[in-house]
Amino acid sequence: MFLTPLKNTMDARREDDMMNPRNAILAAITIMASTAAMTAQAADYIKCTGTSGKTIYTNLPFMCADAAKQAQEATKAALAAQAAKEAAAKAAAEKAAAEAKAAAEKAAAVKAAAAAVKANALTTDAVFSADSFWYTPIPKDVELHPHTAQYTQEFLRQKKAYYNTVNINTSKWSSPVYVADSKTAPVRVNQWDCQKKGYKDSGLLTQWASVPVPSYAVPAEGTDMEMTVYQPSTDTVWEFWKAKKENGVWYACWGGRLENASKSNGVFYKYYGTTATSLPFLGGQITAEELARGEIKHVIGISMVDLEHWNIFSWPANRSDGWNSNKVAYRIAEGQRFRLDPTIDVDKLNLTKVGKIVAKAAQTYGFVVWDKAGSISLRAQNVYSYTKLGKENPYPALFENKPNYAVLNNFPWESLQFLPTDYGKPAETASK
Repeated sequence: MFLTPLKNTMDARREDDMMNPRNAILAAITIMASTAAMTAQAADYIKCTGTSGKTIYTNLPFMCADAAKQAQEATKAALAAQAAKEAAAKAAAEKAAAEAKAAAEKAAAVKAAAAAVKANALTTDAVFSADSFWYTPIPKDVELHPHTAQYTQEFLRQKKAYYNTVNINTSKWSSPVYVADSKTAPVRVNQWDCQKKGYKDSGLLTQWASVPVPSYAVPAEGTDMEMTVYQPSTDTVWEFWKAKKENGVWYACWGGRLENASKSNGVFYKYYGTTATSLPFLGGQITAEELARGEIKHVIGISMVDLEHWNIFSWPANRSDGWNSNKVAYRIAEGQRFRLDPTIDVDKLNLTKVGKIVAKAAQTYGFVVWDKAGSISLRAQNVYSYTKLGKENPYPALFENKPNYAVLNNFPWESLQFLPTDYGKPAETASK
C-alpha cells in the first residue's frame, strides 16, 4: 500500500526533470554521444564464420574460424621448430660427446701402442733416420740383380773356401758400443799414425776434439781394437779403429763422428768411419737385446773375403778395400745388398733360435757387405758392451751354448737373392 504512492512520486519527479529545459538538453547530448560510440565500435566489427560454424559479428579476429586455424597452425609450426631445434641441439651434443669419447679412446690406444712399442723398442731400432736404408724393408717383388745366380754361387764358393762357415763375432772383430749419458765428461781422442802415413787428418782431429768416453770403456780385443760411443742426448755417434788408452789419454788410428744421427741416412761422411765402406757398426751389428726379443729390425752387416776391386763399390758404401786386380768375374762388391728368399718358411728350417731370427731379418731387411775379413762373418755387439757394465756375457745362453761358428749351421745360403747395384740409392744421385 506504500509502494504506489512512492512510484507515483518518482515518476512525478522524472517528469519534472524532463520538463526542465536544461535537463532535457543534457539528456539529448548523452543519447547522441552513446549513439556515436556505438557507431564507432560497430565499425570495428567484422562478419565471419565463427569457430562454431555460425555467422558472427566480432571485433576479435581469433573468434573467426580461418584466423583460429592459422593461429593453430602457426603455434604448431613454432612448437615443431622448437622441438627440431632442441632435437638438433641434443644430437649435436651427443655427437660431440661420442666424438670426444672416440678421440679419448683413440688417444688412449695410441698412447698404449706407443708405450708398448717403447717398451719393446731397442736403441738399435732407430739410431738413424726412420727412412734410412738400415730400417727399410725390401719389397717381396723387388727386381733382382741380373747376375744374382752367379753372385750366389760366388758366395757359396767363398763360404766353402774359408772354413765352410759363417761366423758371428762377439769379442774380436766386433765393436763394443758404449752409450754415454749427458753427464759423461768429454775427452779428446788423439790420432796416432798406425799406418805410417806421415800425417794426421785435421778433419778427424776436429771430430774427436770432445768425445764423451765412459770411464769403463775399453776397445775390442783383436787387431782392429774397434770401439763405438753413442750419446743420445747430443744425437751423435763416434767410431774408433785401433783405439787405445795410454797414461789416461785416448788414441785411435781412424774412425769418425756422425752428428745429427737421427736425421742422417746412417753413413759416415766420405771416407770417415771404421768399416771399409763407412757404414757404422751401430747400424748393422746384431745385439743381445735383439736376439732376446726375437727380432732384428734392420739390415745386417756382413764381411766377406774375396771382394770386387776397391774402385768398384755399391751404394750405400762410400768406399771399399776390396782387391780384384785380376778382374775375376762376379766378385761381390762392397756395399752390395742381398737377402734370403722371402718365400721360404723359416720356421720349418732346422736352424737354431738365433739362426731363425737372423734368417727372418735377412728376408725382410737383408744383408749389406760392409767390410773385408778373413772369413765370411757377421758382427754381434761386442761382449764388452755388457761385461763392462757388470753384466754377464749374454751370448752363450742366446747361442744355446753352441760355438759362434756353429750358430748359423744349416742356414739356406743357397737361397740368397742379390739386389741391383746401388739398390735404394736416392734417384737424384743414383748411378746411371
